[in-house]
Amino acid sequence: MMQLWYQSPEGIEALCSDLGVDHTNVRILMLAWKMKAEKQGYFTQDEWRKGLKDLQVDTITKLKKALPKLEAEVMMPENFEDFYSYAFRYCLTEDKQKCVDIESICLLIDLVLGPQFRAQVDSFSEFLKVDSN
Repeated sequence: MMQLWYQSPEGIEALCSDLGVDHTNVRILMLAWKMKAEKQGYFTQDEWRKGLKDLQVDTITKLKKALPKLEAEVMMPENFEDFYSYAFRYCLTEDKQKCVDIESICLLIDLVLGPQFRAQVDSFSEFLKVDSN
């Protein structure tokens, strides 16, 4: 099994580099969902091991190849709602925080839904920026 180098934000950036994806790529958020990561920018050793086992990978090359399959899994209707809810909770910076600021939620919506629903996401984001109530 791969050693765990990814226990910090710098480590996650190294993981992204190893995988050949930008740290803002939605696949990294999908990977965090699959690993059930509790804290943004960190994978605990337990999360890492369970996630890799679940993905049935043990090398960076295999993990890189598993990302398209993970994306397809997330987009299945029975998983997408769970993924979106996870993504929202993942963006909360404090334990008791109940909402995400407008700028962050617009980025999250764009990241998660933008590729499939560009026109609707752009309109909704513009609406949120104008009418923040």
